[in-house]
Amino acid sequence: MSSTDSVPAAEQETAPADDDLLLERQLCFALSAASRSVIAAYRPVLAPMGITHPQYLVMLALWERSPRSVKDISAAVMLENATISPLLKRLEAAELVTRHRQPGNQRSMNIELTDKGKELREEARQVPSIMAERLGLEMEDAVRLNTMMQRLIAAAHRPAEGDAGANDAAADDSATSE
Repeated sequence: MSSTDSVPAAEQETAPADDDLLLERQLCFALSAASRSVIAAYRPVLAPMGITHPQYLVMLALWERSPRSVKDISAAVMLENATISPLLKRLEAAELVTRHRQPGNQRSMNIELTDKGKELREEARQVPSIMAERLGLEMEDAVRLNTMMQRLIAAAHRPAEGDAGANDAAADDSATSE
């Protein structure tokens, strides 16, 4: 039982409507809630393709260029290697990609699309338009929103003055949120 449970509703303190600390005014909350909601909206669209949203991101990177190193894919989709590795194993089990040691560097792994992975691209072509419709976005709005999000991502990766560990903390947070 919280301390507010015993206080009559009329006596409970409420934040003024112009309070900058209202949850609904927090960019971090809006982004977090929007991210979870949008990813959830992708699930039924991607399910018939047999892939999850993080796997879709990896496939997008590979449809741009294949083969790619694990490190390159990780950087492209902004996920940690430890998160990417299990995704790649599942994509390999689904016969969408193959994994090979990089010649001359046994520590580095190359990921390459299979024929089945290349064919999946044709099915995936419908995903952007389906998602725009599901989210009620006109193409211009989607482009504008994407541009703003890219600016936010870039700004979040820039360390603030005197904040040498900002990027490390941001990377740690993103790794634990997946």
